[in-house]
Amino acid sequence: MRLEYFQLIDRIVDLDTDGRTVKAEAIVPTDNTIFEGHFPGYPIMPGVLLVESMAQASGLLIVALNKFERMPFLAAIKDAKLRSFVAPGERIDISARVVHEGSGYAMTQAAISVGGGKPKCSAQLTFALAPFPNPEFRGHMEAMARRVGLPQKAMPQGS
Repeated sequence: MRLEYFQLIDRIVDLDTDGRTVKAEAIVPTDNTIFEGHFPGYPIMPGVLLVESMAQASGLLIVALNKFERMPFLAAIKDAKLRSFVAPGERIDISARVVHEGSGYAMTQAAISVGGGKPKCSAQLTFALAPFPNPEFRGHMEAMARRVGLPQKAMPQGS
């Protein structure tokens, strides 16, 4: 996890395009300036960044299902539940599945757990789907997908 670059996924663990699911993981850094203010003497991962982690995993799933032809933009967060804290150094396990897609939108149900399945948070996320704004941006998305290990079968041909 590279908080300073807003890269909140370390690795894709599993991508099932038939089942429309993804599993990813990330290690919360033990030392980051964000923890100086959140909170002094009791550092915890900000809830908004946990939601963003779920959104990034969901986004990778959606972009793979759409074969990098359309890009997901987070449009809505519904029923977000933050159950308990995530501490620096913990590995978060992120799962997401597409529950609806159509009319230029996709919805996922996503969750984060730690330590063998202890639930930490969950949310239903809605994404607007749009063409990539330019080839450079699409190239950046492809490079990021390769960096986190999106399976080659999910990458566009010629990547």
